[in-house]
Amino acid sequence: MNLLSSINRKEIIARLQNEPYDLAVVGGGITGAGIALDAASRGMKVALVEKDDFASGTSSKSTKLIHGGLRYLKQFEIGLVREVGRERAIVHKLAPHLVLAEKMLLPLVKGGTFGPLGTSIGLFVYDLLAGVKGDDKRRMLNKNQTLEKEPLLKGQSEVLNGSGYYAEYRTDDARLTIENIKTAAKYGAVCINYVKVEDLLYQGGKVTGIQCSDLETEETLEVKAAYVVSAAGPWVDTLRRKDNSLKGKRVFMSKGVHIVVPHERFPVQQSLYFDIPDGRMAFAIPRQRVTYIGTTDTPYEGDPNKIPIDQEDVDYLLNATNQMFPGAELTSEDVESSWAGVRPLIYEEGKSASEMSRKDEIFESESGLISIAGGKLTGYRKMAERITSLLGQKFQEDHNRTLQPSRTRQIPLSGGAFRNADEVEAYKKTVAQHLKGLGLNSYHADYLISNYGKQTDEILNKSRSYQDNPEVALARAEAWYAIHHELALHPMDFFNRRTGRLYFNLPSISAVMKPVLEDFQAYFKWSESELKEETEKVREEIRWVSEFEYASKGV
Repeated sequence: MNLLSSINRKEIIARLQNEPYDLAVVGGGITGAGIALDAASRGMKVALVEKDDFASGTSSKSTKLIHGGLRYLKQFEIGLVREVGRERAIVHKLAPHLVLAEKMLLPLVKGGTFGPLGTSIGLFVYDLLAGVKGDDKRRMLNKNQTLEKEPLLKGQSEVLNGSGYYAEYRTDDARLTIENIKTAAKYGAVCINYVKVEDLLYQGGKVTGIQCSDLETEETLEVKAAYVVSAAGPWVDTLRRKDNSLKGKRVFMSKGVHIVVPHERFPVQQSLYFDIPDGRMAFAIPRQRVTYIGTTDTPYEGDPNKIPIDQEDVDYLLNATNQMFPGAELTSEDVESSWAGVRPLIYEEGKSASEMSRKDEIFESESGLISIAGGKLTGYRKMAERITSLLGQKFQEDHNRTLQPSRTRQIPLSGGAFRNADEVEAYKKTVAQHLKGLGLNSYHADYLISNYGKQTDEILNKSRSYQDNPEVALARAEAWYAIHHELALHPMDFFNRRTGRLYFNLPSISAVMKPVLEDFQAYFKWSESELKEETEKVREEIRWVSEFEYASKGV
């Protein structure tokens, strides 16, 4: 049975309910997905449940960078910088189509957060900790060299001292999560979305599994497991509270907002990390047809299921960008899309949201529930390794079973069958030539390969079976692939987490929405009223990410 096809959902649910597992993972974000892969590849029988879609929480709403966190060096978090700095190269190797080398320019302005000498030393240490070699090592640029790299900084000529130029990586966080889920399934992990944990199962005061609701059918199910790990992000404390183990440290939510503008309106030549007048820093990242800007970092106490994008947040980012790039003159009218997410940090008394540590922490309760919170997208693989190694100790003590050593640093993610970035580029040229014959431009090659890697071939082969225009045929083929190979169950799973269209190509949705939704209707045998309901959900999401008054009112 294909464990990654939503068409097989009923059978997948039955398998979860009828078979015992070594490990039940709660949460289908990047941390949970990473744990499922690490544990399954080391010999554990793994089940994973997610209450919404995979990556629907924090793991689709980050800055989408696999980066070392330069500002954490200023906070003397040396261990964190070393670990995630080295992880960048590992994750890039596992999926070079999805984790892309991205040089970052750090403009140095008079009175700014970073001075030339401190930046030079800081970036040197940053590279040293991360083990950066060759051309990726940092370079310090003078004013003229900086302006050559980024002409849009000309408006800062009078105060520009130069810049730091260093290596980072860009990704799609949701796609990274999905590919970890898919790779875990190859090792036998049974993963399902839209299944909510309602409570924990106990025997003799010890956790023995999870009690769940299938949100699609409203039926209940139980998943029996020797161990339960909660990687539920902002909802970690909810499960700790059910376990009566919410003591000591707790999760603190910090809200981050990003805005997306057409690249032609803000045509940065490359990624930038720049000063905001209040002393914080912001990113501007070019991505195919758009540039996205982020992020805010403010305390959040509302519902993490639906985080509003306030006009105040948008204005904050626009004003910061216009101050650093006076010629941009960006306004709210230029904002095509946006997203807001919360970072589940570990609360520290007396610190602001931006000052709190991004380190992860593991909590063990007397009942045996293991929870993990905090951490960064970049460090997901090491976080997963730590959890599974902890489980390995327990397996040895409780069941006299020995787990294999972690080997996720050698397991390519789905679609990542490339030796290096050069192979990705060569494949991209081949696909672009093929698409040209179909009447599609090079944008589509870049988009397809950065999303799917070598899996692009299967999508293109499927697209030939449709008689629509090339854009629609491609979208329908992607939807088919998402449903049958990526557990997409609803259109927004497709338009958001599987393709990134909601954030990075919002105008493209209107042209393909009707045929894609009709395909969903055919695959899942929806009634006309169900089709109408799903269509309205898509329209509501579009309003949510593009109309800030609508979102801020929580409509």
